[in-house]
Amino acid sequence: MVLELVKQRSVVGHFLAEMRDVNVQKDPMRFRRNLERVGEVIALELSRTLEYEQRDVTTPLGVAHVDLLKEQPVLATILRAGLPLHQGMLNYFDRADSAFVSAYRKHRKGEDSFEIQVEYLSSPSLEDRVVILCDPMLATGQSMVLVYKALLRLGRPKALHVASAIASAEGLEYAKLHLPPGTRFWIGAIDEEMTAQAYIVPGLGDAGDLAYGNKL
Repeated sequence: MVLELVKQRSVVGHFLAEMRDVNVQKDPMRFRRNLERVGEVIALELSRTLEYEQRDVTTPLGVAHVDLLKEQPVLATILRAGLPLHQGMLNYFDRADSAFVSAYRKHRKGEDSFEIQVEYLSSPSLEDRVVILCDPMLATGQSMVLVYKALLRLGRPKALHVASAIASAEGLEYAKLHLPPGTRFWIGAIDEEMTAQAYIVPGLGDAGDLAYGNKL
């Protein structure tokens, strides 16, 4: 299942428009906040698909019968660009466990080609858990797939959700092909093109740099 949020006619389109706008991008705090708000919208939409159970809550005037999450998900985030998106989801799944993975593009000198390096991993057990894997830009899809494979060292999830602000059509197809059957994708917007350097077009640029400053 793939849900493209901009096709749902919601305010998330405004957040994504500001994230793409080269003039608004000059304000990194605004960029981080918009990415966080996209995470909040995705969290709300995704929460409708999770399992609930009825509980009784005692109020000052009686007992309320409420539906509460049966279990909390694990929010797995690719550093560093994924942090604001992760925070947005954590605002809603505020009792969730978190996992963090460092993955980056290692470019070959003088070439456009690169390979994905996965270095740091911090995570609880993922055995039989619902995992939400967050990365703001799903370009080639290779990082998402390699990070998922790295997370399997900590156990095999019973369900996988992928959350991204923007995805390329090509990267989305790659991820669908290489991630487990039944994976659900929650995407702000899907762009059709990608450059030779694997940047999404029109995209928005480098999300990590826009959120936290240029890196060497």
